[in-house]
Amino acid sequence: MGKEVSTARYTREQRRDFRTKVRRGLDVFELMLAHHHFDAERPMTGLEIELNLITADGDPSFDNAEVLEAIADPDYQTELARYNIELNSPPQVLGGESALGRERQLRQSLNRAEEIAKQRGSHICCIGILPTLQPEDFDREWISDERRYTALNDSIFNARGEDIELDIEGPTGERLRMWADSIAPESACTSVQLHLQVSPSEFAAYWNAAQAISGPQLGVGANSPFLFGKRLHAETRIELFKQATDTRPVELRNQGVRPRVFFGERWVTSIFDLFEENTRYFPSLLADISDEDPLALFQAGLPPELQEMCLHNGTIYRWNRPIYAVSDGRPHLRVENRVLPAGPTMIDTMANAAFYYGLVRNLATSDRPVWSRLSFSAAEQNFSNCARDGLDAEVYWPGFGELSVDELVLRHLLPKAADGLESWGVSQSVIDRYLTIIEQRCLLGRNGATWQVETVERFQRAGMAREEALRRMLSHYLEGMHSNVPVHEWEIP
Repeated sequence: MGKEVSTARYTREQRRDFRTKVRRGLDVFELMLAHHHFDAERPMTGLEIELNLITADGDPSFDNAEVLEAIADPDYQTELARYNIELNSPPQVLGGESALGRERQLRQSLNRAEEIAKQRGSHICCIGILPTLQPEDFDREWISDERRYTALNDSIFNARGEDIELDIEGPTGERLRMWADSIAPESACTSVQLHLQVSPSEFAAYWNAAQAISGPQLGVGANSPFLFGKRLHAETRIELFKQATDTRPVELRNQGVRPRVFFGERWVTSIFDLFEENTRYFPSLLADISDEDPLALFQAGLPPELQEMCLHNGTIYRWNRPIYAVSDGRPHLRVENRVLPAGPTMIDTMANAAFYYGLVRNLATSDRPVWSRLSFSAAEQNFSNCARDGLDAEVYWPGFGELSVDELVLRHLLPKAADGLESWGVSQSVIDRYLTIIEQRCLLGRNGATWQVETVERFQRAGMAREEALRRMLSHYLEGMHSNVPVHEWEIP
């Protein structure tokens, strides 16, 4: 979805031909998995962070084109809405103290971008959902200029045939119910994507491991408790993204048609399983067709881009997405983990990443995989529980039964994450730096979501209305974000 498309409208003939090309690409991909060499000797990791632009008063600032032009750095790109931008961190290996270099690079890059944005009347905020955002903010020209965003919006509504209903209820009974005539509310979801390069033979194990830990991963990293002035889930992003891009009217939901924001339905044995599901179950949203002949390239010993297969995959929003790509003339595979919200700080982001990379490594290489003892439905229920309740969630884990997510992380998952990072060759000082942050969040019961909720509650008890309390909270949040002090150490003002 990072590539521009040729048009914002597609004919029926184009969609028919696109389906044919996707299937042809899938056939070639199957041949490649059996006969082609994939780049995996030095597994690389990558990181993308979606960000919000805001005004001095904390409102969304709809000027990403101007800010990006001033930043003039290819690591920064547009996102769906004009108040969104994305920061991409170049791929690198995990070993040694490379994570410290990435943290420094990200912090320096964000500092520079913030100074440039400030000169144009904007500030950068790294948070799962901007708490001051309101539905009326989308009454203006909200969508970014690229055709792919308009094409995506139009295709979703053409498939759905009616407005989208949002209906989310929080733990205290606060409920958001509204209708949307565009996918604008989805732009509220600002996320972190973690990429891990793997070989074809390893892919299934790493994807299954990523699915199994997505609940605990979300519980400790939640940072999105407010939407449109309502206190909702600890990680409201999950349900909002699912509802705001839903191509199904209620009748198709009642029939059990799969949503495009998709946890999945089973453990897999190959990356091919996921791309085959994409083709079998999901109609196209975008239908750009290239001139590439993937079979001819394969027969000539060259890796095809498989552009149609990859474009289609980019419009199916699995929380752990399979990626095929060609870099420097060599094909490779990645697991793209899309579970986490942005923020609160770069050190928190790196701690979340370390926990994920270490844990997924340990579980994927285990002699007795956890998914052989954990049903897929239990993993999905863990994910839902942790999205709703964050650090207060109850989860199920083989050998432990039902327990709180913080207890599971402290007793079982943190040691496994440390072992996994060690097996990646990560230095002990790096392991201690980042996993200690995860440990302290669990011991103190404080992540981004809990800090936001506690701060707003304190301001409201002091007599502030919710809107003012959210703005004051966001002001203190920005101070903490730029301090790079981990969120569990932030005081409640």
